[in-house]
This record gives sequence, structure tokens and C-alpha cells, in this order.
Amino acid sequence: MNTKLFETIETLENEILKDLGDITSIPAISPLSGGHGEYKKAQIIIKRMKELGFDEPEIYNSPDETADNGIRPNLIYKIKGKSDQKLWLISHIDVVPIGDIELWDTDPFKAEIKDGKIYGRGVNDNGQEMLASIYASYALMKCGITPEYEVNLCFVSDEEVGSKHGIQYLLSQKLFNKNDLVIVPDGGTPKGNFIEIAEKSIFWIEFELKGKQVHASMPQCGINSCRYANEFSSSLDKALHDAFPDENKIYIPPYSTFEPTKRNANVNNVNTVPGKEVFCFDCRVLPNIKTEEIEKVINAEIKKIERKTGIEITYKYLQKETASKETEIDSPVVNILKKAVEQIIGEKITIGGVGGGTCAAYFRNDEIPAVVWAQEADVAHEPNEYAEIKHIINETKVFSLIMTNKEI
Repeated sequence: MNTKLFETIETLENEILKDLGDITSIPAISPLSGGHGEYKKAQIIIKRMKELGFDEPEIYNSPDETADNGIRPNLIYKIKGKSDQKLWLISHIDVVPIGDIELWDTDPFKAEIKDGKIYGRGVNDNGQEMLASIYASYALMKCGITPEYEVNLCFVSDEEVGSKHGIQYLLSQKLFNKNDLVIVPDGGTPKGNFIEIAEKSIFWIEFELKGKQVHASMPQCGINSCRYANEFSSSLDKALHDAFPDENKIYIPPYSTFEPTKRNANVNNVNTVPGKEVFCFDCRVLPNIKTEEIEKVINAEIKKIERKTGIEITYKYLQKETASKETEIDSPVVNILKKAVEQIIGEKITIGGVGGGTCAAYFRNDEIPAVVWAQEADVAHEPNEYAEIKHIINETKVFSLIMTNKEI
């Protein structure tokens, strides 16, 4: 291992944290989640990368009239290596909304450092990995080291709501090859001892229930969509779990999950029976379970509630991603990452699958092996989201080690 390189990385801690705080100040939230997109945050990144001495990025703007400047930006920074083989480190620019502000102890968009942690929305998901990839490359530059590979730092939009304007858009541009080494540092464990090679199918399903709105003092004249949404959500939750108890130990958790999540506002006053309810399920399903099997259970539960209550229920998919083929456990990218992590973290590595939702799945769909790794606290999407400073430094060392030594 390169002692000088690692010592250089440790001296850069304050710069890393300052830059992470700066990008955290921009709420890069998808228009689908009530935000304005990633344009402003991308400009901050471009400005800072220029100050650090990186070449101008290749910019791939996906058109989106609902976002700032009508675009969703994707940035690629290339660093020439000793060979033409490409190493990709892919992190995402966007973040999720803050949720209930009352649950935050700090300002979500004003990073705060305390007790060895940095707090703010997006510092964990996915800011710490973005900065780790940037400063791993920067440390090489400061030490005068040429990487073994052509290093491609890729910062994408739209990861949190389906990646249509992010990695899916880039894949449509034919920028990647099957022999590329693709690492997506966007999910891991506090010990850093887990490498992800597979993801479950993802189904985000929105249900709409139509009843009849009436005065709450005369409920017999209406059809209470709130009551029947509660009943349907509960019965569907049980039916799906009962129908698909299968387990596969490679995944965490090893079973399919069917979670009722988002629920839209209905009426604004207490004394009105709502005539419409809209809510969602987030389903992460083992690869052996087919979409039509899930729909069969859903449709049966819908018919049961409709016959009983007179409510009308329809549904649509907000996201529908069938599980991709697993990355082979002995593929080059797995071996290279595993050896680097073991050297830096000093933990025995577990290799397996997760519920899904990273950019890696889209590469696997294109038959490009991809892996996911990070050393991070399990606080993504939570209030008081934070990143541990020691994790950021370790990640930076892991990425620098991969860049500098093909054999490790």
C-alpha cells in the first residue's frame, strides 16, 4: 500500500468536509418529489472540480421541462491512466426530501459537524461517496501518481426516483462496455464489510380508491374512502406476505418486502367523509417471483373489497424494475474491490444482494458487471441523516487503492 498517498488523503479531511457541506446546501430534489432538480448543485460541483484542477467534464443533459433550466445534468470527469480499461465510480447528485422538519435537530441543508459526524440531507446518500471518489483522484494528482485505469468519475441525476434522467439516459448514449469495471458506491454497512452483486425487483404501486364524499354526520349517505383504504391496505399487506414467503439467503433481508408507504392528503376538514384516497406500496421482490403472480394477488384483494364496500379501486406502477442478472461473484470488479476493502477496512467481506434501487441494476440489465459498496451508517432517507468522517476517509483510501494498483 502507498503510505504517502494515504497520508495525503488524511491531510485533506477538512477540505473534503467543507466541500461536502457546500454541496449539501443545495436541495437537489427531483421535480417528482416537489423539487427543482439537480442543475444548481451540478454547477457547484463543476466550479469546485475546476478549482481542484480537474479537466472540464463531459456533460450529458437529459431534457426535463419540469426542472431548473429544463434539464437534468449528468457529469463525467475522465482521468487518463496507464491503460485504456475504464474504471467507473458512479454516485448520484440528487437527494430525497427532508420529510418532517420537526424530526430534525439540525438544518437539513446546512451541514453541521459534531462528534465525528457530519449531518445534513444527502451527506450519507450519496454525498460522502461522491467526495470520496473526487478526493481519491485528487490525492493521486497531488502525489503525481498515474492511475492504472482510465478513471471515470460519474455524477448522475434522478437516482432517487427511477434514474430515467440519470444512469438510464447515460446507458442510452452507449458510453459503457462489458469489460468496464463499474463500482456504484451507494449502499453498504457501518463496518464496510458487504459488497452487493444483486438486487430484487422493484415495484412502486399507487392505488386510488374512489368512494363518495359526504358530511361526516351523515356517513350512511356516502362511501368512506379513508376507512376502506385502511382496510384494503391492511388486507393487501397480509395477502402479499402470505402469498410470497420464499427466502433467498443471498439477499438482505432474505425475503420479499411489501411496504405501505406514501399516502396523499384527502380532505382539509374534520367533518367531511373523504371520497378519494391515494396511497402507495413499495415492493422489493425476490427474482423468482413474477409480476403477474403479484398482480393476481392484488386483483383478488381489490375484488374482495369492491364487492364488500362499493368502493372503486384502480392502480398503476410508478416504478417497475424486474430483477437483473447477478454480477458473478468471481468477476474482476468484485475481486478488485474485495481485496482493496479488506486491506483498508480489515474485515471479512460478505457478498450478496439487497432490496434494490441503485444504478448497478441498470448496468446488469445491459450485461455489464457492476457492484455496490460503501462504508456508511444505515441512515439514508432518515431525519438527522449523517456520515461518519472516518467512513469517508476509509472510502477515499479504498478508491485510491483500486485506482493505483491493478493487482492490489
